[in-house]
Amino acid sequence: MNISVAIDGPAAAGKSTIANIIAQKFNLMYINTGFMYRAVAYICMEKSIPYTDTSSVCKVAKSLEMRFKNDRILVNGRDLTESIKKPSVSNNVSNYAAIPELRKLLVDMQQKMALKCNVIMDGRDIGTVVLKDTPLKFFLTASAGERARRRCRELKEKNIPAEYDKILNDIIKRDYMDSHREISPLVKSEDALEIDSSNLSISEVVEVISKYIIENSR
Repeated sequence: MNISVAIDGPAAAGKSTIANIIAQKFNLMYINTGFMYRAVAYICMEKSIPYTDTSSVCKVAKSLEMRFKNDRILVNGRDLTESIKKPSVSNNVSNYAAIPELRKLLVDMQQKMALKCNVIMDGRDIGTVVLKDTPLKFFLTASAGERARRRCRELKEKNIPAEYDKILNDIIKRDYMDSHREISPLVKSEDALEIDSSNLSISEVVEVISKYIIENSR
């Protein structure tokens, strides 16, 4: 029986950091589903394909071979991990991710990965759509202000200009778009364990999730 762990939550809540640590601790394949949507958005923007051109967006998605290596995403052999984290992608990915046909394509891809391997996935609709039958569901959140501070710190560490107020506004806007889209909106699964990490360290969040996994995987 495969083990599948689902972590959902808003932007910049620390999902990818936590999921990567849990993946290593329990020997799981880490699949950053947000990276998959970002990769499609990045390639489409690179090709000047707007999110309104649904057929072209889906054609691009079908042409992409996406693989994960640790916390990196390789798309058709290219490591796009840093490119897809740019603010320009962050501010546009929700528009692409809201396309029903694209979501269907990527969800199908993600579910096939889960059937083959023990996985941990993070995103917006993992516990409610992609891995809805797994008992190991978590909803990781934090205040908008704390998430903005974390994103600022992350960008500055990579020498990318970052303005707190702008990032905070972008996060608030992203939260609204993610939670109000018609298809697979960001919402906590009723049976998910909610963790507010605003005042918790990474190790404290990992401890909570690890204990839950151990207790519910027996």
